[in-house]
Amino acid sequence: MEIKITTKTGDQGMTSLGNGERVPKDHPRVELYGTLDECQAHIGMARATCKNEEIKDTLLRLERDLSCFMGYLALFPDLSAPDVIWLEEIISKVLRSISKDKPSFVLPGESISEAALHIARTVARRAERIAVKLLRNKEIKENAYVFINRLSDALYALALWTNNDLQNREN
Repeated sequence: MEIKITTKTGDQGMTSLGNGERVPKDHPRVELYGTLDECQAHIGMARATCKNEEIKDTLLRLERDLSCFMGYLALFPDLSAPDVIWLEEIISKVLRSISKDKPSFVLPGESISEAALHIARTVARRAERIAVKLLRNKEIKENAYVFINRLSDALYALALWTNNDLQNREN
């Protein structure tokens, strides 16, 4: 059985947004939601390898929020940017629960889950660099940019929480 992949003549390298608009696959908007898709995959790896049910539930919610957010960025109708307040709550919760004598800078690799969250964090930062260009050109709204900006901080906090949980399990 042979599978043929075809494209319309003159349409190579194009993709459709949720509103039906055709744009190049390397359009910054496509690059942004594609980068967040990569980030979400790393969050999924963290969730799949995490031992703490509360952290797993938080990661699952974050994955779901990112799915809707990617649809919003791809201009599917009736979708909105997730609320950044929830990300702020994650950050605050972790900062309250982590001992003040713990280092705030860590080397990734204490566990697969924690390392995956650090990879997700770096991918989120790449997404932010893409998003800032779209914000400057008024192609995304400020609330979308703010969500992406806080996403990397929330992922860092989740990595700290995961690492702290691992250390508590070992003690």
